[in-house]
Amino acid sequence: MSHRILLLGAPGAGKGTQSAKLADEYGIEHVTTGDALRANKDMETEYGTPRSFMEAGDLVPDPVVNEIVKTALENADGFVLDGYPRNLDQAEYLSEITDLDAVVLLEVDHEVLVDRLTGRRVCDECGANYHVDFQPPEEAGVCDECGGELVQREDDTEETARERLEVFEENTEPVIEHFREEGVLEEVDGEATPDRVFDRIRDVVEA
Repeated sequence: MSHRILLLGAPGAGKGTQSAKLADEYGIEHVTTGDALRANKDMETEYGTPRSFMEAGDLVPDPVVNEIVKTALENADGFVLDGYPRNLDQAEYLSEITDLDAVVLLEVDHEVLVDRLTGRRVCDECGANYHVDFQPPEEAGVCDECGGELVQREDDTEETARERLEVFEENTEPVIEHFREEGVLEEVDGEATPDRVFDRIRDVVEA
């Protein structure tokens, strides 16, 4: 059976990790907005190509994103969707173009999210990711893979993390309410270990 899963959650909630595990478990596509746009950046839409907006440094407008995501979903034999929809218009469009088997919201406390985001460190040589608490390198500040220096990205400072979470809550609360009103939203505690969280998501998907 091909599953059609939507994973919702704030930055730092673990969507990327859990989406990859679900894709592996069920042999389905892991569809992210960013990947879909990069893979189809020259796709012609009535509003232009994604490339024309990306190269200008502009946000790709909803109608273009919608068409790209629709194409990605149509070409997938089952999927887990991560990073879309980002607003109510996109959520309503998604409900029109596909029937979802499961919509899972990863619930994580705001302060836990801040800790997760600000603890991330990235190797400035090879791009490997670490976390000071959950996935520390063998030697503090040094990449296990290549010996490069581990740095905190500008996106991961506390001020930026809190701003990202505020924007997420403002834009995504209507999305969550949309799926709640449709009666398909399931909330999963995202603060346990990744394996335990995955078990809970799998229970929802297979219910």
